[in-house]
Amino acid sequence: MNDWHSWAAIVVFVGAYALIISEKIHRVAVALGGAGLMLAIGATDDISAFYSEDSGIDWNVIFLLMGMMMIVGVLKKTGMFEYLAILAVKRAQAKPFRVMAMLIIITAVASALLDNVTTVLLVAPVTLLVCERLALPAAPFLIAEVLASNIGGTATLVGDPPNIIIASRAGLTFNDFLVHLAPLAAVLVVVLLLLCRVMFRRYFVYDEDRAAEIMALEEREAIRDPRLMVQGLIVLALVVAGFVLHPVLHYAPSIVALLGAGLLVAVAALETHDVLAEVEWPTLAFFAGLFIMIGGLIDTGVVSEISRQLADAIGGNQLGGSMTLVGGSAVLSGIVDNIPYVATMAPITSDLVRDMGGSSDHVLWWALALGADLGGNATAIGASANVVVLGIAERNRQPISFWQFTKYGLIVTAVTVALSLGYVWLRYFALF
Repeated sequence: MNDWHSWAAIVVFVGAYALIISEKIHRVAVALGGAGLMLAIGATDDISAFYSEDSGIDWNVIFLLMGMMMIVGVLKKTGMFEYLAILAVKRAQAKPFRVMAMLIIITAVASALLDNVTTVLLVAPVTLLVCERLALPAAPFLIAEVLASNIGGTATLVGDPPNIIIASRAGLTFNDFLVHLAPLAAVLVVVLLLLCRVMFRRYFVYDEDRAAEIMALEEREAIRDPRLMVQGLIVLALVVAGFVLHPVLHYAPSIVALLGAGLLVAVAALETHDVLAEVEWPTLAFFAGLFIMIGGLIDTGVVSEISRQLADAIGGNQLGGSMTLVGGSAVLSGIVDNIPYVATMAPITSDLVRDMGGSSDHVLWWALALGADLGGNATAIGASANVVVLGIAERNRQPISFWQFTKYGLIVTAVTVALSLGYVWLRYFALF
């Protein structure tokens, strides 16, 4: 990391990050401009940026998002989200905190079974309609959901993309994640509910007149195209089954999502132009630029140097290493997207495990997963789900600023990571 490319890459990334935080220039323009500068200074090249699995654009994420956005766009046309919004509000008796609690729990559970990006794509439209019906600001509800999605996604192998990388490298199974991480994730969801009750308390304004109007609605009348809704739900069920059966089918999530989107467009005889118009193209462009910028840091050795420094600090101390991995990963995953961070850190963690003689309880892997997954909540660009929700909010004229998200995300991250440190110490060391 001694050549000028490394330092130039750091300057470009830090500068881009500062502009994203300041919001003086739109984050998509900043990401694409930063990506262009990384290519211009030679921090990365076209081969690495567009074809490398380790340091380029993660096309699996891009096409997963594209496929699911198309499916969600079709379902939106049916009135299904209005139906679910009215149903949810009626079940919660139009009480704002009850609505938020219901959405948090649904999002956390769905994120464990699917993945957090897919979940927020499905839940966000319902949330926007709920808030419109109750005349409430959407931002607190959307922020709470994305925080819940990252916490719920921690519980399983398929819940968060970093977990898939970790499972592949460490040879972990779906049940391993359930046994080691799901109990903690369940506790953290309860903690999130308590935190949201405090953080967003001034937004829980109950309007009796609006509540009465909604309670009088018949949710079934919201369905505009029952046939298309049934077709969409069948395709969505097949896509979900494809995600869950990944260990058996070995189809990447992006392939499953694109096959589902193509099948739905074909069987429903929809206009391709109308379906593609529902895709959040600015969000996909932002991801592409962000991946290339991070790829510049990877290709110039900046990320690996940070990871090596972290590994040197750990040494042969398993307890200290576990604590450092949780805390260090949380900090770094809040700065760079947790997917490329874990992709870089996984081989280093594997070396650490080997140097320590192997560990039957895989504690270092669980530490990495917890730090990366929960640290993704820290900032607006810490995890893919965060970026997706910000894009949806902006498109629906309910923009969420970087700091509006981050001021709540930092609180939740600090509390959940602190509890995770205690969990790792208690389960893997104190009870020996």
